[in-house]
Amino acid sequence: MGSWLKNLDRVLRGEATRLAALRGEDLEIPAGGLSAVVVVLAMLYGVCMGCYAVFQPGGPIFWQMLASTLKAPALFYLTLAVTFPSLYVFNTLVGSRLSVAAVFRLLIASLAVNVAVLASFGPIVAFFSLSTTSYPFMVLLNVVMFAVSGGLGLAFLLQTLHRMTLASRLTATMPTGDASSPPQDAGAVPAQLVEEPGALETTPGHVLGKQVKTVFNCWVVIFALVGAQMGWVLRPFIGAPGTPFEWFRERKSNFFQAVLQTLAGLFS
Repeated sequence: MGSWLKNLDRVLRGEATRLAALRGEDLEIPAGGLSAVVVVLAMLYGVCMGCYAVFQPGGPIFWQMLASTLKAPALFYLTLAVTFPSLYVFNTLVGSRLSVAAVFRLLIASLAVNVAVLASFGPIVAFFSLSTTSYPFMVLLNVVMFAVSGGLGLAFLLQTLHRMTLASRLTATMPTGDASSPPQDAGAVPAQLVEEPGALETTPGHVLGKQVKTVFNCWVVIFALVGAQMGWVLRPFIGAPGTPFEWFRERKSNFFQAVLQTLAGLFS
């Protein structure tokens, strides 16, 4: 477990996604270990979400906490399963040579960033669960937390995907020798390999083309829509006061209508 956390730390610090570390056109991270860390961190946030049901007026509902703990990792991996094929196709359309395995590891790494940020918000959610009885407020608070962490995770994905594509092209244009090792002459090292940007920083001297940005921005919208609706399908995560516990609710409405209704209920 310690080595898995170290790999997560490398991803968050940007050490695993620097151009010098991507010379092999892939992320050198264990997808299995990082997946396990994603599950654990998502479950921790699920516990924090379930705190509201435990401390809500009318008595604790411990089953809701258990359900939230199990559903949180399911939310992320079901969203990944639905959106992974489209990301690979979009990636291929813009001329990338990344393999299916490389794109999969990239998605796992982006989920790790997403869930790490989300888990860091967990104590905040637990604090408000203890200090407020407003169900609409708790729903909107969790929506904001998911939106912020999801935005950072997607930003990481797009920046790393750009770096992986760039590393692939640099490897293809290297004259001879081992493509996975940098040139021996320090003066011949490209400037972008000297820079060490963070996980979310753009690569100096390189920007995504307009068409590439458009393609991946479309995919980001798709991912956000699928993730939001997946959360709606798996509800409840928090547990509304005065309603009996249930693992899943009947299908009706959609995520966005529910958010608008909850926002209106917050000020009513």
